[in-house]
Amino acid sequence: MFDFIGNRIGFEYLYSVEIIAHNPLSDQQYLLQEAYDTLVKEHQKLQFDYQYLQQQLSELKRMIFGSKSERFISSETGQLDLFVEQLEVSTTEPESIEISYTREQQVAEKRLPVRSSLPSHLPRIEETIEPDDILPGSKKIGEEITEVLEYNPSSIFVRRIVRPKYILAEQERIIVAPLPSLPIPKGNAGAGLLAHIMVSKFVHHLPFYRQQQIFKSQHLDISKGTLCNWFNATTKLLEPLYDTLQKELLQSSYLQVDESPIGVHDTAKKGKLHMGYHWVHHAPIERLVLFKYDPSRSRKVPEEILQEYTGTIQTDGYSGYLNLRTKGNITLLACMAHARRYFEKALDNDASRASYVLEQIQYLYAMERKTRERKSTFELIKRYRELCAVPILNSLETWLKDQILQVLPKSAIGKAIGYTLKLWDKLKRYITDGRYKIDNNLVENTIRPLALGRKNYLFAGSHKAAQKAAILYSFFATCKVNNIDPYTWLKDVLESIQEYKVNRLDELLPNKWEAP
Repeated sequence: MFDFIGNRIGFEYLYSVEIIAHNPLSDQQYLLQEAYDTLVKEHQKLQFDYQYLQQQLSELKRMIFGSKSERFISSETGQLDLFVEQLEVSTTEPESIEISYTREQQVAEKRLPVRSSLPSHLPRIEETIEPDDILPGSKKIGEEITEVLEYNPSSIFVRRIVRPKYILAEQERIIVAPLPSLPIPKGNAGAGLLAHIMVSKFVHHLPFYRQQQIFKSQHLDISKGTLCNWFNATTKLLEPLYDTLQKELLQSSYLQVDESPIGVHDTAKKGKLHMGYHWVHHAPIERLVLFKYDPSRSRKVPEEILQEYTGTIQTDGYSGYLNLRTKGNITLLACMAHARRYFEKALDNDASRASYVLEQIQYLYAMERKTRERKSTFELIKRYRELCAVPILNSLETWLKDQILQVLPKSAIGKAIGYTLKLWDKLKRYITDGRYKIDNNLVENTIRPLALGRKNYLFAGSHKAAQKAAILYSFFATCKVNNIDPYTWLKDVLESIQEYKVNRLDELLPNKWEAP
């Protein structure tokens, strides 16, 4: 490439000399300078393009062959200890003394593997094996006990409800006990089976056709159409509770939001797959998660969902959340993890600058980790941030503004610095309130089941089916952040929701639900 540039410069020089020979002497300097400036600009452009293509090739190799981990190990890890010591001095609350020491590495002796004991809550089925050669008069002096984990396939049974009928001779009428409420009126699927099917698909990522094969192995033939009908009936039953979930979530003053694509079979365009989006909302304080499906990724979607909302939302920097036309006042936060990823990708391009920023961000995360370990109050978290995070942020801002003038805009490090400075006010706003998180990772964690599910069922059958899936994803994600077993919760809700009072539906939400 550089040989090409050199040849090009030589050609342009000879061409300019030939021109000068036919021009007055006064024009020689002007023409030479003009030719030189043109070649310098072309040379710089080729350098920019070359570095950009190198960056793209490096990123492609990393995606195909490289590690997916974003972990960064600082070369000056000792500074993190000093940072933690500053936190310990800043608080007036009594804290336990932490003693750290180093132990010389010793060669570990070869030991036999230690088998962990089996969980005590599992039921035990005893099996006694007597020896064959027991002589008369032998006395039992003890037992050898061996415990082995075993498994029986999940059992499917028929619940047979018998209601005796009686006739009252004096009143000339027949009485019979009322039938317990069933999830699907006049249907033959119980709450336990429906809960198992929904959890299998939206938590364990088993599409309906795979579940159909599993049922066949248990000598039960359930058609895929029947499974789809049960899915539709289950989500219809949960719609009032879903509306309650959305109402409760939008009352939170702090939300984390993100969106994730999903393929949808578009019945209007035969043979084509439409790319729709699940818009995900997470209330960290209230521990609620809401999925909303929409065929579009335009700004109109968050404007409609957040039309009455007033509070703070944290995003990944997507421009669709800027200047929302809503009735309430919305404050925006950005995600430090997204900014960090740009610098982590720029390590191959400019290791010195990228490492410096990653180290500074590492100090910020060290403080956040320490406050979580201490279970600090929101007020104490804010005090820690003002004392320790603000100086780092101010210093980093000055450094970024200085470096943006010294790097190529299209280079990986240039993009990282540019992206961070564009969102800087929103990135550092987390220090103003102890409730705010430094990044958007919690809402991204709630999207992972959707990403895993997409790899198995590939796409939704229709736009309506995608929104019905959003209902179940919402409840199961909320169960996860509240450490609740989704099967136990859904089975109980399906058994009781039809008889529940509308003004008390919030009691069935996973963050308020109590196991029977």
